[in-house]
Amino acid sequence: MKNLLLIVLVSSILLSCSECEKQEKSFPLLKGEYLGQTPPGNEPELFAPGIVSGRFYNRDIAMTPDGKEIYFCVIASGYKYTAICETKLLDGVWTEPEVSAFSKDPGYRYIEPFISPDGKRFFFLCNKPDTAKGETELDTDIWVMDREGDKWGNAYNLGEPINTADDEFFPSVTNDGTIYFTRAKKDKGGDQIFRAKLANGKYQGPEKLPVQINSGKARYNAFIAPDESYCIVPVFGREDSYGATDYYISYIKPDDTWTEPINLGSKINTKGWQEYSPYVSPDGKYFFFMAARDNKQWEDSFKVNSIDKMREYYDSPTNGLPSIYWVSTSFIEELKPDELKK
Repeated sequence: MKNLLLIVLVSSILLSCSECEKQEKSFPLLKGEYLGQTPPGNEPELFAPGIVSGRFYNRDIAMTPDGKEIYFCVIASGYKYTAICETKLLDGVWTEPEVSAFSKDPGYRYIEPFISPDGKRFFFLCNKPDTAKGETELDTDIWVMDREGDKWGNAYNLGEPINTADDEFFPSVTNDGTIYFTRAKKDKGGDQIFRAKLANGKYQGPEKLPVQINSGKARYNAFIAPDESYCIVPVFGREDSYGATDYYISYIKPDDTWTEPINLGSKINTKGWQEYSPYVSPDGKYFFFMAARDNKQWEDSFKVNSIDKMREYYDSPTNGLPSIYWVSTSFIEELKPDELKK
C-alpha cells in the first residue's frame, strides 16, 4: 500500500500542468482567443510556449467549437505517465492548465482528445478495461463523454463496432457524426485508417479507407475536416517523405474517392519522425501539429559546455522532445487540385 501511494504521489507531481513548468512567477494573465497568443502566418510557430508547449513531451490538442476550452496532452517517462490537460476562458481570462478530472488515474493512458464539431461529445483514447463488459485486461479503445450543461459527463467505452479486440485510437469526427479512426491489429499487419458512418444514432460497420488515405508503410492519426472535404494523415515510409513520418493531405472527390496524398512540405515536415498528431481549429484558421524540433540557437551555447546552459536547454520547449506548433491553414486551399476548386 505504501508503494502504491508513492506511485500515485509521484505521478501526480509529474502530471500536474501547473507544476510541470516549475514557473517561479505567477501564471500570466492571458486574455483573448487562443490563450492570447499572436496568430501565426504561413511559417509554423510554437503554440503557447511555457504554457501548452513546455519541456515535457507534448502532443494532441482539441478545442470546443467556441474556442473557450483547450485540451492538450502531457507525457512523461516514455508514456509511463500520460494525461489530458485543460485550460478554460472564464470571465475573459484563461485558467492555469491542470489535469482534467477524468484523466488523473496514473494506471492508464489518456491521450488523443477530440471534441465533435457540435461540441456535444468528447472522444479520447484510453487503455483501461471496459468493466461494463467484464473486461480485466488493458485494451486500447476509444472512449467518449457527453456534454452535460457546462461540463462533461462520465466517460464510457464507445463500444462496438468501433472498438474491437484490436487497438483503436485517434478519433476524428465530421459534422454528420462520421468517425475516422486508426485500428492496429494486435497480430501485426500495420496501422490502418477506418471510417464509420452514423445512422439513427448508431455507428455502421467500419470501412477501411483506400490506398490514397492508407498509403506508405504505416499511417497514423488521421484528422478529417468537419465537412469531410479533406483528410490530413501522418504517413511513414513514402518515397517523397522529408524524413520518417510526414503529414500528407488528400481531398475527397464528388464520387467519394480520394485524391493522391500530397506532402505538406518542408515548412511543416522535417527529417524527424515524431510528426503524427494533426488538428485544425474549429474556426478553420489554423493547423496545429505535433513535431520535435531543436532550436538552432542552442548549438553555439553547447560549445560552452555549461551545466547551466544544459539545464536551460532542457527546460525549453525546443529541447528535442515533441511540442505543439501552429500555422495558417492557407495551404489547404493552395494544395487543392484545380479540378476541385470552386
